[in-house]
Amino acid sequence: MEQGKYNTQKKTWQQLTEKDRYKIEALIRQGITPTEIGKALEPKRDRRTIERELAKGMTLQRNSDLTEKMIYLADVGQRVRDDRSANKGRGLKIGKDHELAGHLEKKIGEDGWSPDAVIGFIKNAKANLTPEQLAQRGLDFKVTLCTKTVYNMIDRGDFLNITNKDLPVKRHGKKRSYNKIRKMALNNTRGRSIEERPSAVSNRQEHGHWEMDCVSGKQGTTACLLVMTERTSRKELIFKLPSKTQANVINIINTLELQHKANFTNIFQSFTMDNGSEFLDMQSIEKSCINPNTNRTICYYAHPFSAYERGSNENANKLIRRFIPKGTNIANYTDEDIKRIEHWMNNYPRKILGYKTANQVAT
Repeated sequence: MEQGKYNTQKKTWQQLTEKDRYKIEALIRQGITPTEIGKALEPKRDRRTIERELAKGMTLQRNSDLTEKMIYLADVGQRVRDDRSANKGRGLKIGKDHELAGHLEKKIGEDGWSPDAVIGFIKNAKANLTPEQLAQRGLDFKVTLCTKTVYNMIDRGDFLNITNKDLPVKRHGKKRSYNKIRKMALNNTRGRSIEERPSAVSNRQEHGHWEMDCVSGKQGTTACLLVMTERTSRKELIFKLPSKTQANVINIINTLELQHKANFTNIFQSFTMDNGSEFLDMQSIEKSCINPNTNRTICYYAHPFSAYERGSNENANKLIRRFIPKGTNIANYTDEDIKRIEHWMNNYPRKILGYKTANQVAT
């Protein structure tokens, strides 16, 4: 064995070009063998390369005397090559895990989750559960996907049962900041301004502080929803009201106090609201219905036209609108319907909570 004929350099590999194919066609018509054709090309090609190309470009030709024979045509070989190249590409990763595909279609298409919520929940479960627990919950998937990949797959139409129409509206822009030194509006001079709210409440450092708002129905109707959002866990409480009045709001808060009794003060330490007329009776909201001589909670009022100061509440309202669109008569929904929406929201994984649900964080 001669040492000079061997080296460690990687051999270069080059596909046949269209020019090579026409040269092969000319040579094969002259009766040249595949071995000799391979040597005649630049760079030289192996005999098997030429034989495979001949098989790929063979076509049936009928002569004027109606006889038929198989010949090699360069344009046929090139067309076959182009067709195969068009079909190239990595196979769908999710094709190796049909269980994951079914899970994504169910959660996005049927349960209304976003792709990010599904993927984040799966990753969070894999990080915190044992393989046995994952198997019990049906989350032991073989393939790992990222959120961007799922969005791309939906855009391409890779799923049978979900499209972009099944996705919630994408959020754009950055979170707005608000100026805490603005003065309280003159239309609610008796209310306690959000500027007086302790930093522990503003910074979400402890549980028990809620934002409260009303969601209206179709114009001309009176039924509405009272929505309470806990600032730390994003836990939701939703109540159907016959009309947007102070009496109905206070009645709900009284009912909650009678239900929780002594624990009410710990569970509902404060409420942050807008300046809607239904919330202006601050004394009645704060005063206990069990012991009128004591206060059960404390109220703070946001600045007028500053919904971003109750950002969690507003985001909750957007989720509710996925089930009850604007222009809908809320009176047509039963209390059971409202509780199903509340249950969905409290069991929906949130990115801001590390893909845990509000119920998981609140417990």
